[in-house]
Amino acid sequence: MSVRQIICAVVLGVAIPLAAGGAQVLRATQMTSGDFARLDRVKTAIILPGGILEEHGPYLPIYSDGFLNERLADSLAQAIAARPGWTAVIFPSIPLGNSAANDVGGRFSFPGTYAVRFETLRAIFMDLGDELGAQGFQWVFVVHLHGGPNHSRALDDAGDYFHATHGGRMIHLAGLLAVIGALDGPKTAADRHADGLPIHAGMDETSLLRYLTPTLVRAGVVTAPNQADSTMDGLIRLARRPTWPGYFGAPRRSSSTYGATLWRALADSTTRIALRILDGADPQAMPRFATEMAHSAPDVRLDAASRRAEQGRAARQQAWVRRTKRP
Repeated sequence: MSVRQIICAVVLGVAIPLAAGGAQVLRATQMTSGDFARLDRVKTAIILPGGILEEHGPYLPIYSDGFLNERLADSLAQAIAARPGWTAVIFPSIPLGNSAANDVGGRFSFPGTYAVRFETLRAIFMDLGDELGAQGFQWVFVVHLHGGPNHSRALDDAGDYFHATHGGRMIHLAGLLAVIGALDGPKTAADRHADGLPIHAGMDETSLLRYLTPTLVRAGVVTAPNQADSTMDGLIRLARRPTWPGYFGAPRRSSSTYGATLWRALADSTTRIALRILDGADPQAMPRFATEMAHSAPDVRLDAASRRAEQGRAARQQAWVRRTKRP
């Protein structure tokens, strides 16, 4: 089966016949230690899906990112397992992430957001990388799409550490511009004007959820007031309003049809890049989302403010540990 056939089958939801030679998709939660010991380290890809618990306003569930990432992980696993002799192992989703959308307005506590600190997220994936690397696994794909630049930096750091320490590849796929860029789909001029700068729970993300998990999108979305601006500074002003509902853009203009278009583009780009990496492409040479965001002055200010708030939380936690004389 060609790469084009694999991608077409994945994005259209067509079942892919598994290749000969033991290729398969496995669930880590259902495997024994013996199952892991028998895996071919050269032709096994570990897939680590994630999903930040993050407010998405009154119309979308707080695990919106997770539902999308789990579907992406499944489609990627099928594409990898369709290669002769390859196995994909999907780990359980990690419902942790950093730098939620409510940080945009300087509101570091918001109903529905349950984020962890930058250092915490990075350490979790570094720790997992150490475990996998010590066992000889060479290919790890992190499927953890979330638009926070600091979130991407934490996962990029974990991947760079894995490569430097264990010699394999641990790639935060959504941290690559070629992947995350697929979320900015084709819109009419009217839609683009209404939706503004599309960063969170607007027309794009709501359309994806209306396509992937339609029963979880609240009916009131069809009359949702616009919360749009074409600039990041404008979105910051919106998010600082006491009445900000937790989303940006024009979710009322969403549709499952547009969501299907976005899904095909996102699944296509995710699969295509991952298979290129398995064929020898260097992910460290690919443009990164976090690097691009470092050139945006408003995003730099927001990221710094988030880190300062997290440092205050860390200091409070560490002071408690010292007071109680815990190790």
